[in-house]
Amino acid sequence: VQLQASGGGLVQAGGSLRLSCTASGRTVSIYAMAWFRQAPGKEREFVAGISWNGVNTYYEASVQGRVTISRDESKNTVILQMNSLKPEDTGDYYCAATLRRPILSQRSKSDAYGYWGQGTLVTVSS
Repeated sequence: VQLQASGGGLVQAGGSLRLSCTASGRTVSIYAMAWFRQAPGKEREFVAGISWNGVNTYYEASVQGRVTISRDESKNTVILQMNSLKPEDTGDYYCAATLRRPILSQRSKSDAYGYWGQGTLVTVSS
């Protein structure tokens, strides 16, 4: 499975960005995908996840209500719509995929995902 992320950029606080992650290869084997982010000098953290069938979504608490994850089935693409962006949302955003169903307590952990795309940089200015 290969993942290609895009959509990062520079935006003012309060603005919006739409990130996309397109999967190729053995996409029929994907169980779930997720977005993580990593700010300078900080550890990578979970942002949002979605089951490959699009039925189940889950979010990190600090982005709940501002971020929506969805799937465009026709394009094998997972979309992260981010609104009301804050400077603390700045970082490299990575999409990830897993072929196995993670246990509930692990689905927000980076170790649960075996496939990663390259990062796309999001910068939110104050």
